[in-house]
Amino acid sequence: MHQYIDRKTSEVRTEQLFGDRIVNLVYSDVRERMPALFKAVTSARFSSLLGFLTYDAPLAVKLNATSSFIKSMGIDMSECMDDHKYLDTPRKVFERKIRYWETRPMPVDISAIVSPADSRVLLGSLTETSLLFIKEKFFDLEELLGPLNSEWHDHFTDCDFAIFRLTPEKYHYNHSPVSGRVVAFSEIDGAYHSCNPGAIVTIAAPYSKNKRCVTIIDTNAQDGSKAGFVAMIEVAALMIGGVEQCYSETRYESPVKVKLGTFLTKGQPKSLFHPGSSTVVLLFQRGKTNFSEDLVKNKQRQGLVCRFSSGFSKAMVETDVAVRSEIAIVK
Repeated sequence: MHQYIDRKTSEVRTEQLFGDRIVNLVYSDVRERMPALFKAVTSARFSSLLGFLTYDAPLAVKLNATSSFIKSMGIDMSECMDDHKYLDTPRKVFERKIRYWETRPMPVDISAIVSPADSRVLLGSLTETSLLFIKEKFFDLEELLGPLNSEWHDHFTDCDFAIFRLTPEKYHYNHSPVSGRVVAFSEIDGAYHSCNPGAIVTIAAPYSKNKRCVTIIDTNAQDGSKAGFVAMIEVAALMIGGVEQCYSETRYESPVKVKLGTFLTKGQPKSLFHPGSSTVVLLFQRGKTNFSEDLVKNKQRQGLVCRFSSGFSKAMVETDVAVRSEIAIVK
């Protein structure tokens, strides 16, 4: 069992972990006893095949692309831009567009940093003086950013971070958490490890090992959020065919690929995860931001059955947050 907190109601919820038994088998017995098979299972080819069978194959469509499937996933079809008749395959449901400007309002406070995704968030810090101190569990900083971004490693030493874990039923567009200009962008090859909490706590620094896109944003640029440098890492996981960079300044109109010099406006769509579970990691320079009080309080809440807590020997509780909702404030 894995529990988290619903931010809207403060109620404790229990997550339905898809394929939990299989994930536990792969990340325990298979990983230890058959390393070659484990490597094959987490490869790009296997991940792509698994995604096809789940979201595109005729059998998957027949089994899943029904109103009962949508209801069981808890998807609110009323917020979708497309008519429900068009959303007739699992892939189309997964990649759906929503009227986020109506259904995911942003805070009025211009100093607010917002969630990049509908997701479950976990906060942390790499500085030992922080109450949120976590060392080399979710990722290794230098490995996560990659060798091409080595010049940025020092900027994020002792950084604060937020990890946003998207579950399969979530809206899978990622939005910019801040306003600023892109000063570095790279795509890094890697494996396709599961984002199931059980798998995450089993492998050291899993997000550093996955295929990912790294975007570093200078928010001190003109019209920026004034939070220093912010790194946004989009991590591909099982069944993810890729991360499509498709930034739109207005709703979903005229999407462009993110590149050096692109100005990102807070709250606008930046990228799309293709089918599967996936994760966004945000890195903030030390001393530039304060996380929202309710998220910090929720993370330390006692009495919940949380797999992260068992893996870290202290309270490590996620909060379910909406894209474009406040997760921090610029100091």
